[in-house]
Amino acid sequence: MAKLQLFYATNRNHLGDDRWHPTGYGRNFSADGMENLRFGRLTLTASDAKLKAAMSAESAGAAVNGSRLGDYLEPLVEGAAIEAYEEKIDPRVSQESQKNIVLGSAAFFADLQDLMMGGTDTLIYIHGFNVSWKGAVSSALALQASLNRTDGTDPRQKVNVVLFTWPSDGMALPLVSYKSDRSEAAGSGHAVGRAFLKLRDFLARLNDRATGEPVCGQDIHLLCHSMGNYVLQNALKRMDEYTPGNALPRLFEHIFLCAPDVDDNVLEIGAPLGRVHELARGVTVYHNRGDKAMYVSDYTKGNPERLGTNGAAHPATLHNKVHQVDCSAFAGEGTDFVQHSYFNSGLPNLDIRHSIEGLAHEDKRRNRRRKGDLPNVWELVRKRS
Repeated sequence: MAKLQLFYATNRNHLGDDRWHPTGYGRNFSADGMENLRFGRLTLTASDAKLKAAMSAESAGAAVNGSRLGDYLEPLVEGAAIEAYEEKIDPRVSQESQKNIVLGSAAFFADLQDLMMGGTDTLIYIHGFNVSWKGAVSSALALQASLNRTDGTDPRQKVNVVLFTWPSDGMALPLVSYKSDRSEAAGSGHAVGRAFLKLRDFLARLNDRATGEPVCGQDIHLLCHSMGNYVLQNALKRMDEYTPGNALPRLFEHIFLCAPDVDDNVLEIGAPLGRVHELARGVTVYHNRGDKAMYVSDYTKGNPERLGTNGAAHPATLHNKVHQVDCSAFAGEGTDFVQHSYFNSGLPNLDIRHSIEGLAHEDKRRNRRRKGDLPNVWELVRKRS
């Protein structure tokens, strides 16, 4: 049997009598407010054989079937051991005015730092629309397993996934759920922005030579799926309000915008995600022309064309850090889940892994080729020609 561990942050309401050892998290905001954050980790036990079977099953053009792996793990979340990092703080008073406070985020970051000191990168994962607590955990664990695959990758590169889960209600009511999740995503963006500011301050202390603290030399990445990109859009707004100067802090090595359920012009200058490149060394958009979830967002919700369908409306105008990859040749294989959550399977997942390893966009080890004449537009192929 395998022991799987997942670090998480959430602004969901806890379930059970003990907020520090909850039985899970619900579909509402924390009772302490939408920007209240809990940090924690959970552990569950899974079958090695079943994990191996999902990891060897082909999906989206290559081995690793994130859909099958997530389906296996989701029922196991019910029995997971959950431990939230305890806090001692008065929410009615500013932190600067309190003495002897205990912040859960401080212990959370310290444990992640210890893990990264062992040679492990961290990837923060923000899920999308209509995802329950159990669904969020199972998809994050599936992503962690798939990114630590051994085929065609550098075995020295390890990846630890940190889940940010917001109260996407997970009730599968197409119209009501979408509108509810859209507003909750906007509010949750403020919580994510707050978490990123905490990360900024923690990294600033590490980079202060006077502290004498060791620096691990590993990278932090961010992956947003579907409406999770709308959460990020609102997080940038909150960060801008509390960031001095003219540039946002560079927190990440790479940002992956997967099946983004946001407008297709959102990355342009002056648009809501027009400054996202300031947060990272590189930004990659993954899109799929056959993504049914994007068509639902377009036509039944009255949204403009989505970034997750055909990519950016005007890719030639984007910052040179921003690239886009057309996954349509592979993301359309299999179920509707694979068509929308292809980042967790096959060649799209492998391409993300290669970016984490530091491979250049044009590296021959990638299963991609240029699409058209622009230097930042790519498509996935089974064998590079």
